[in-house]
Amino acid sequence: MSRAEIGAHGLAGRLDARAVAPAALGGATILAQIAYPLVSGEPRNVLTVVTVLLFFAASVTHALLRRGVRFAVTLVAVTAGGGLLVEAFGVRTGFPFGGYAYAGTLGWRLLGVPVVIPLAWTMMAYPALLVARRVTAARVAGPLVAGWALASWDLFLDPQMVQAGHWVWETDGAYLGIPVSNFLGWYVTAAVMMALLWRLPVQPGRRVNHDRVPYGLYLWTYGSSVLGHAVFFGNPLVALVGGLGMGVVVLPFVRALRRPAGP
Repeated sequence: MSRAEIGAHGLAGRLDARAVAPAALGGATILAQIAYPLVSGEPRNVLTVVTVLLFFAASVTHALLRRGVRFAVTLVAVTAGGGLLVEAFGVRTGFPFGGYAYAGTLGWRLLGVPVVIPLAWTMMAYPALLVARRVTAARVAGPLVAGWALASWDLFLDPQMVQAGHWVWETDGAYLGIPVSNFLGWYVTAAVMMALLWRLPVQPGRRVNHDRVPYGLYLWTYGSSVLGHAVFFGNPLVALVGGLGMGVVVLPFVRALRRPAGP
């Protein structure tokens, strides 16, 4: 085997490794989420934390291997760092989400916030950003679409987590006890994060198949959330509202996938 062939073989191996790690973590995330309705009590609480860690690792690993250190570090700083700060401020002041308090069910805390919460901002922000970029390249509208791609997820998440007892609201809100201010706060926070991330350079020449893992995790989150609330959690209203809200992004995204990917 010539040096050129050896080099090409080594390069192929490195490229394969870049694809395998995020895919394995993404697959483990899906398996953990499938197991979620099958357990209860403390095992479900532990599985919730494990799922966030796996999803976070899948997103950050993909960002690091496909888009480089600068992108990955900025992603974590903006979403996890920003998420921690806004959550810590929110717990203390009730702004911008409304008055709420975390229960002691999600593990270690930092600044009064369970550590998995800012990691959850990151885990979903990355696929939401890429989905929005696939839908539109507009500099102004793009971050707004990306913000909705992330914030609309909370139409599913918050009712599920409140039902599980992970946090409680101080006042009885209009959406299954959750105040509308929560979703407004989510959208504003998400849109600001996306505006900061939108101008990050994405390496040229990346084809759509390179982003199959985050795309798949976003679509899986949508489909499994609709199914979970409709069948397993007994919340058909959440399945409907979340399905419509997040579907505002999912539908044009699926249509965009049928078009040739840009460079």
